[in-house]
Amino acid sequence: MDMKLTNEKMRTFDGHEKIGVFKSGEKLTDFGEKQNAANEILAANINDLIKRVCALEDKSERYEEVIKKIAAELSALKKDVDRLRLSDKLNSGAIERINRAVMLADSVSESEKE
Repeated sequence: MDMKLTNEKMRTFDGHEKIGVFKSGEKLTDFGEKQNAANEILAANINDLIKRVCALEDKSERYEEVIKKIAAELSALKKDVDRLRLSDKLNSGAIERINRAVMLADSVSESEKE
């Protein structure tokens, strides 16, 4: 049975013609059968939607875990970059101090030669 919802499949009442006393049971049975068929189609579609929502929730939870791991890695990377920047500044300062010391030593040795 095709479970695609269409207006035609969901139509359970076919008009407003006058129904005689002897035909009302037949019309009521016809209506009930059509309503049951429509309910089955709706139930199948709702169950399919529930499965799809559950699958999306599962994916969402997995993505959330991955995003948390990525955030932790980025935090650790930021700490490493900050440490490298500090190390670079400290090394630059140390190089400048060594350079000044060498220049002072050179100037003292030059003055001793004279």
